[in-house]
Amino acid sequence: MRVIVAGGGIVGLTTAIALHKAGIDAVVCEQAPEIRAAGAGLGIWANAMAVFDELGLGDRIRGIARPTEMYFRDPAGKLIDPPGFSKDDHRYLLARRPELNALLARTVGRDSIRLESRVVGYLENDAGVAVRFEDGSTADADLLVGADGAYSVVRSQLVPGSDAIPHVGHHAWRSVVTPPEGVTVDQSVLVLGEQRTRGGYVPTVDGSVYWLISQFGSPALDGTPKEQARERAGFLDTTGWNPVLPALVESTPDDKILYNQIMLVPSLSRWVSNRVALVGDAAHALSPHITAGASLGVEDALLLARLLVPAKDVPSALAAYERDRLPHYAEVNELSKRVEESRTPEEFATNYVAFSHWMLTR
Repeated sequence: MRVIVAGGGIVGLTTAIALHKAGIDAVVCEQAPEIRAAGAGLGIWANAMAVFDELGLGDRIRGIARPTEMYFRDPAGKLIDPPGFSKDDHRYLLARRPELNALLARTVGRDSIRLESRVVGYLENDAGVAVRFEDGSTADADLLVGADGAYSVVRSQLVPGSDAIPHVGHHAWRSVVTPPEGVTVDQSVLVLGEQRTRGGYVPTVDGSVYWLISQFGSPALDGTPKEQARERAGFLDTTGWNPVLPALVESTPDDKILYNQIMLVPSLSRWVSNRVALVGDAAHALSPHITAGASLGVEDALLLARLLVPAKDVPSALAAYERDRLPHYAEVNELSKRVEESRTPEEFATNYVAFSHWMLTR
């Protein structure tokens, strides 16, 4: 069996690794001239680490990640610890996206990665799928896996009218920086602030710090990304208890601040055809307020590989994959919505840990 994976992000690379481990020939086709990662820090929850452990990568990933915990504070600095949950429901690893992507790419192997190869369409037939590339070339495969993110070309053909849409008023700012002189960061601080803001900072394994700020229901943006982040940092500290976040924002060069209008993929009626399947953000780009998109996406990768191995044919394996994923992500979306619609910091924190508990124990 030969599989083409469209997209060389975390989920696409993990898909190829899982397929290789299952004895399936897989090549990753990435549109960029190199494997690289947009973004700064990435939370890896225990469910994702179970996937990486099964693929033989767990210890290597732990070596580039820092253990931390997802507890929130209110804007006055009070720690919120919802009752009824264990510390395990709050624990995760923080890795830097570029380092994780590089590790996964090395595991896939250069011979199984095709760069500057943007997938622009496909044509299915009874025997397989012919994949078309931007340069006019084609390649035949038994299966095409769309791991090409929120703006997936594969999804747009598989499910017409499924383009990613703006999550109106939802914006995010983030970066990774070395703490400025006089600023010490030895623990993570995450705050649920006024005007539906969220943000804080987490130390990474190499001594740098990942800071992030986001807001639901934001008014129209004014100024530069740094000015926007600076203004919202003020909503996260109403008493002056935490001067670190503004200092981190201020010390970050303007061109190193990553700003995003948050985009969402509408719930899909299908994830597969006879010879095409979606994984990760291509199928379920989620709001980053649950910080679990990649951790959920790598589960897609492993499940798909597991189902392909014993299946008598590709279409039956893909049908089984879809039967599992559609109801699973209907529940993910419902739990995510509850978190977003929380009216107070305490309600947000409780709904958030309820989601992480479900994700880790289901």
